[in-house]
Amino acid sequence: MRTQYARPFSRRRFLGGMTIAGTAGLLGLHVRRVAAEPPPETTRLRLTKLPSTCRAPQWVAEELLAAEGFTEVQYVKVQSGGRGTDLTGSALVADQVDLSMQFIGPSILQVDGGDPLVLLAGIQIGCFELFGSERVRAIRDLKGKTVAAGRLGGSGHTFLASMAAYVGLKPATDITWVDKPDWETLQLFVEGRADAMLTGPPLAQEARARKLGHVVVNTMLDRPWSQYFCCLMAGHRDFVRKYPIATKRALRAILKATDLCAREPERVAQFLVDEGYAERYDYTLQALQEIPYNRWREYDPEDTVRFHALRLHEAGMVKTSPQKIIAQGTNWRFLNELKKEMKG
Repeated sequence: MRTQYARPFSRRRFLGGMTIAGTAGLLGLHVRRVAAEPPPETTRLRLTKLPSTCRAPQWVAEELLAAEGFTEVQYVKVQSGGRGTDLTGSALVADQVDLSMQFIGPSILQVDGGDPLVLLAGIQIGCFELFGSERVRAIRDLKGKTVAAGRLGGSGHTFLASMAAYVGLKPATDITWVDKPDWETLQLFVEGRADAMLTGPPLAQEARARKLGHVVVNTMLDRPWSQYFCCLMAGHRDFVRKYPIATKRALRAILKATDLCAREPERVAQFLVDEGYAERYDYTLQALQEIPYNRWREYDPEDTVRFHALRLHEAGMVKTSPQKIIAQGTNWRFLNELKKEMKG
């Protein structure tokens, strides 16, 4: 992992020449309230960078971070590959970044393992879809089947393990997991080397366009998965503890960027393609239009942590109780304050 760039804010390609004040007005940002707050304790902020559509709020927040007083925003490139936890979470706990948007499953595994990670807010509901062959018509049909869901311990694997545990399966023994990178899941499914696959943008959009198999579960639409967050904002424990004002200001910018993803998916999709976070505009736009970015005010992220921690505990993947996970690895104070401020 390495820092790819610390881009000066004069390069405002995404905003297309709009001023900070104009963007703030579009998003309902309370400029006076922000200006009245103390400045951030640090003006440097490190965030992860990797190709991803669903994490769009983190990528498009740069200008809003400038409005919050951050003069040096570094996007740290996360090298892909390898077995284990979500790559963004690995960079976070290694203190290579300060904040990162990441998936719920690996985050819980890291808290369970004692890593210095603190979950701060829910961002979006879901992007995963479970595709099955003719042999898989329901989650219970995964018993005895071969499944591709990315690396073991990663976002897809932990999410599908939760789904399997929810219907009474034992993920470790009932399912044969293909331990391959996320981008190989589609090809494994096409070649018949996997009876089912769990994937997100852009592979999910491609699979539907090519009519590959059928959708067994769409986590953006199907209960109970559509009732919980998939991605949350997390911070390194030391950063959050040392820089509470900076943490709140950064989180405000990310949440405003989340609103922007919901309101202007066309602009965000073009930005993601232009910046190399995505390749195809059509699949990217479709994903942004489908992902519920407008629920962060409504849903309780603690419910998400409790639900998935219980599932992973049932699956034997975490030893810590859900309540202890919440006590050790969450801090909703900033979110609760921002919900009151950002009622739009």
